[in-house]
Amino acid sequence: MADLNVLTGPQVAEHANRDSCWIIVHGKVYDVTEFLDEHPGGARIILKYAGKDATEAYEPIHPPDAITTNLPVSKHLGAIDAGTIVKAVKEVTEEEKQRQVALAARPPVENILNLHDFEVIARAVIPSKAWAYYSSASDDEITIRENRMAFQRVWFRPRILRDVSSVDWSTTILGCKSSLPLYISATALGKLGHPEGELTLTRAAANHGVIQMIATLASCSFDDIMDNAASGQEFFLQLYVNRDREITRKYVQHAEKRGVKGLFITVDAPQLGRREKDMRMKQVDDSASAEVQKGQEVKKDQGVARAISSFIDPSLSWKDIPWFQSITKMPIILKGISTAEDAIFAYEAGVQGIVLSNHGGRQLDTARSGIEVLVEVITALRAKGYHPDPKFEIFVDGGVRRASDVLKAIALGAKAVGVGRAFLYSFCAYGQEGVERAIQIFRDEFEMNMRLLGAKTIDDLVPEMVDASALNQHIVTVPRDNLFESTCELLMFLVLII
Repeated sequence: MADLNVLTGPQVAEHANRDSCWIIVHGKVYDVTEFLDEHPGGARIILKYAGKDATEAYEPIHPPDAITTNLPVSKHLGAIDAGTIVKAVKEVTEEEKQRQVALAARPPVENILNLHDFEVIARAVIPSKAWAYYSSASDDEITIRENRMAFQRVWFRPRILRDVSSVDWSTTILGCKSSLPLYISATALGKLGHPEGELTLTRAAANHGVIQMIATLASCSFDDIMDNAASGQEFFLQLYVNRDREITRKYVQHAEKRGVKGLFITVDAPQLGRREKDMRMKQVDDSASAEVQKGQEVKKDQGVARAISSFIDPSLSWKDIPWFQSITKMPIILKGISTAEDAIFAYEAGVQGIVLSNHGGRQLDTARSGIEVLVEVITALRAKGYHPDPKFEIFVDGGVRRASDVLKAIALGAKAVGVGRAFLYSFCAYGQEGVERAIQIFRDEFEMNMRLLGAKTIDDLVPEMVDASALNQHIVTVPRDNLFESTCELLMFLVLII
């Protein structure tokens, strides 16, 4: 059989062009000739590694099983004799030297006092392409900033003289116990920022009773994450719907068999937004490898995000909800609701919840924040007699950096809050240890804020504890957020000197 063949480096090197293109990934040889023009990132990047070991470039932006899933078995040519591969001498760039210096100079993780600190460290220690991908948002990046600012237009109305000698911030999310009223929201391509990628989240979440949402576009494979889980650990699955619904069906049902407790279908990404920091980084890369592009039509402005997401189905619509309900018994949550009208549609469609989200500011710029939409949604659902309903849970994500943000959302009607970038930056900066420190920071802030609010448990958080009257006033003056402004990167004019 083909998978028993052992090939040598010189044999593979003979197939290093568009007419016959073989690559090595994780010790196996694949014929990708017919796949070149189908590759979401374009043929150029594959041809750069034609006849060579592509593992180092492949691993950060693909799940380990991506190539075996997308290539027919007939194209799996066999194993490589590792002793016959000529290892290229990797040039250490100036950027890499600076990154290593920054890694060595990191303060001890216990010196990190808040979630903003992780972002400062992460920006210094991860590759520029990773920072561009993680931090980028769409167009003028107004919404990503608004996600943070909106929480600061909500003011507390604390109650006093309540016995808060003991406070409890644990909760249940879709019936799953959680030590915090938040879950780790899905973020893609974890290995761009840390060699262990999403596994750092998995292990930290297990140690602290926090629920992790697994991303469709995680760098680690779904099964690798589940295989590293602790006994009884709870997971949700974020789903980008594939044009090939059979692939989606198998993926969803496999997740259910492995014990995933909630299916979060992303509904706000029929096309990915223009994330210009990411797109500019792609342009720089192309200019540095122009030799490989000769004779090819290359799109230079797509960025990492577009390259990995061409499979997403833009035809997804309300008529597809019954099909999802027919293929799984998992609770179905629609992730990316931005209006009361769609919240009502979701309730009437019979799903089990919604996430009020603008995709971290990465889709439609000037879309409103989840916390602002929450007030509108709760009002509309109450008017229809749909709220409160324990069988329909409402979540918010985007811009959360403090436990106080979470408490405001819960007081206004959310069941829990999704936290994405904050945990992403924590593992980019310090790996699993960083995630565990981030969780501890949340714990400390929950304890302090609940005592100062006069809330003994999560159930004690009520709308009367906050003043949200200025939430939809987008020009209202609030005190400057010095911590956030020090980490929010401004777009710089790109000057190319030839």
